[in-house]
Amino acid sequence: MTIDRVEFEVDNTLRIKERVVLVGVAQSKADMPKLLEYLDELKFLSTTANVNPIEVFYQLLEKPDSRFYVGSGKLKEIKEFCKLNSIDAVIFDDEISPSQQNNIEKELQIKVLDRSMLILDIFAQNAKTQQAKTQVELAQTQYLLPRLKGMWQHLDRIKGGIGMRGSGEKEIETDRRIAQTRISRLKEKLEDIAKQNITQRKNRGEMIRVALVGYTNVGKSTIMNLLSKADILAEDKLFATLDTTVRKVVIDHVPFLLSDTVGFIRKLPHHLVESFQSTLVESLESDILIHVVDISHPQFEDQINVVNSTLRQLKVDDKPTIIVFNKMDMIYKLHLDEFLFDAEKQIIIEDFKKMWMSKTHENCIFISATEMENLQEFRLQLIAMIKKLYTERYPYKAKFQWGYESFN
Repeated sequence: MTIDRVEFEVDNTLRIKERVVLVGVAQSKADMPKLLEYLDELKFLSTTANVNPIEVFYQLLEKPDSRFYVGSGKLKEIKEFCKLNSIDAVIFDDEISPSQQNNIEKELQIKVLDRSMLILDIFAQNAKTQQAKTQVELAQTQYLLPRLKGMWQHLDRIKGGIGMRGSGEKEIETDRRIAQTRISRLKEKLEDIAKQNITQRKNRGEMIRVALVGYTNVGKSTIMNLLSKADILAEDKLFATLDTTVRKVVIDHVPFLLSDTVGFIRKLPHHLVESFQSTLVESLESDILIHVVDISHPQFEDQINVVNSTLRQLKVDDKPTIIVFNKMDMIYKLHLDEFLFDAEKQIIIEDFKKMWMSKTHENCIFISATEMENLQEFRLQLIAMIKKLYTERYPYKAKFQWGYESFN
């Protein structure tokens, strides 16, 4: 079975640190479209990590090879390409085992990473607060623990680069016992930080809490800025927001707390889910979820499923939720013929909205955060939900502040 190759254009606007190739495996032809989507996302992850994906290899296999993930003959093809093109690293779309990583590195004689390590590297770049840095270091150490053999020899990882950030630069853990001790200390440190956060949340008083959740890079931070008038980083990058931000927001004299949480993604390393439990507690303790969806993304339905699955894992899927279909401006550009009459476009859009309103069976709204489209309707819908919770939870306070007539 041959491996097809798709060449990517080099983005000269990036400060290229390393040249990489991407590798994936599909177990059937039916899985190929999904694999290509995963590899496209892996490319986005790579550019977010500030490396340059030169080319991608993919192969049809009934199951990944136990020694090399791909077939030995195909690995030879990858090796030849890497030598001819001065490739610095190979990134696999799925998590590879420690033995597979060692075998592949011996064969290719260059650095080998998988999707999990790449995501950990991005988190290490974006972590700003002490809590986020500790969480990332814990996840990295847990991930590297079974891979200590061979990875720490001759202080290889001190040289830096993709997959080398974080704890490896500061302290070379050459002994498994030292790594396990470090994990225990990091967990204790996170517990102390979590206790401090609990105290901070108690001091917020009797206020409704609203959390923005969703797939990474769907516009949560942009919506956060619009609602709270905050100045939170909003970039077209995966995991641009890593540290949870909480702001007090007042709309129509109704105060509430709004938090922006880290985005979800497919194949999120389980070490990260475990380590970031204290960050995701903002979702756990929220009263209302705003599930933001990039409706212009070709795989937005899969992204919705990933987020819903993660919310079920966190046991918060039963909370009142508003589904915000964002980037409606892109729908017009991508899917509507420019020669259609405005009335025809409106009919198509309305039918599209009705279909998804019936599918979700929940409160949903369609907006464009960048174009400020339908934002007032979104605010009104959100405030109506908040007021309803106020009357149920704090009836006397609600009557004092607004009067019951405000909720009718």
